[in-house]
Amino acid sequence: MQEEKEKEEIQAPTAPERDLVEFGTVTTTRDETVQTILIAGQIEGHTALGGGTKATRYEHVLPLLVKAEESADIRGVLFLLHTVGGDVEAGLAMAEMIAGMTKPTVALVLGGGHSIGIPLAVAAKQTLIAPSATMTVHPVRINGLVLGAPQSFEYLSRMQDRIVDFIVNHSRASHERLEEWMMGRIDMATDLGTIVEAREAVDGGLCDGVGTFSDAIRLLKEQIRAGKA
Repeated sequence: MQEEKEKEEIQAPTAPERDLVEFGTVTTTRDETVQTILIAGQIEGHTALGGGTKATRYEHVLPLLVKAEESADIRGVLFLLHTVGGDVEAGLAMAEMIAGMTKPTVALVLGGGHSIGIPLAVAAKQTLIAPSATMTVHPVRINGLVLGAPQSFEYLSRMQDRIVDFIVNHSRASHERLEEWMMGRIDMATDLGTIVEAREAVDGGLCDGVGTFSDAIRLLKEQIRAGKA
């Protein structure tokens, strides 16, 4: 029994390993201490998604952001985004927290930063998009049975205004450009919207530049050094 207990203790994951596996975050120290937070899969809201769906849970991310902001050791936060979107209010909640941080922040869109992933991307102080990544801009949608159609439409319209205002306030994109993308009919097979490729995302003001992981780290450390000056 003692040997089995010692074996379990040896194999038990460390705190950093648990953070990486359970919350998608890791803290690294080289020139500066940087926390990396992964936002991947579908943004989960108040309703838990099925076991087979990869998801990012807001109740995990929000405390991580508080810890990063209040930690004297962490100098900056790098966000890696590869998300299909998901719950609008949960996504906006995380985006507002990121935008409200005083620590240096950089977001890197990898693969895709779609739908409500766009506010999450632009919430950082600087946003890069990988050359092969895309961002999908579309109107707010709802699934399932809808009761009280006029009221539901008004709710969706106001929610869309909140999202557009957030994006405009935290990026170089204009209301007109976002509406043009939202109402696009060419890229989307069965819906309105536009699939925005990397260079177009930069030209349209959603991202600050096309770059790689090393570019994102470099920008973050430049922010950190500028804050020390």
